[in-house]
Amino acid sequence: MKRILGIDFGERRIGLALSDPLGKMAWPFLTFDTREDGDFFQRIEQLIEKENIGEIVLGMPRNMDGSIGKKGKEVLEFSKKLSSRIKIPISFWDERLTTVESLRVLRDTGAKLHKHKKKVDMLSAAFILQGYLDNLRVKRDEKPKS
Repeated sequence: MKRILGIDFGERRIGLALSDPLGKMAWPFLTFDTREDGDFFQRIEQLIEKENIGEIVLGMPRNMDGSIGKKGKEVLEFSKKLSSRIKIPISFWDERLTTVESLRVLRDTGAKLHKHKKKVDMLSAAFILQGYLDNLRVKRDEKPKS
């Protein structure tokens, strides 16, 4: 079964998470630093091949009222560039409060937040992906069995 890649997009850092092959669990994978790590799109193309990825879930930042603001428009532009380079589906998942949750988890583990900025991004990507996977499972469970 193909895996799903979760992406938490940011101008400076892009967090990545991977699903397990069964699509049940999301795991923080890595953080890509846009100033240091080269061509992000090329790395994603390689990752799709290497990790057998069949879909991408991109965190969509929304305002608290559900509307799409400036950051959401940046994500839409990023997704257009990404979709021009890859041939797998891209879905969006509401990422409201995932950074807050990531910071809480790191704080609860005693991590010094200023030393773990990269972990926040990949942990946020894992929260985005896990929310998406949980939603897929609920939808599968709701379908009538014939």
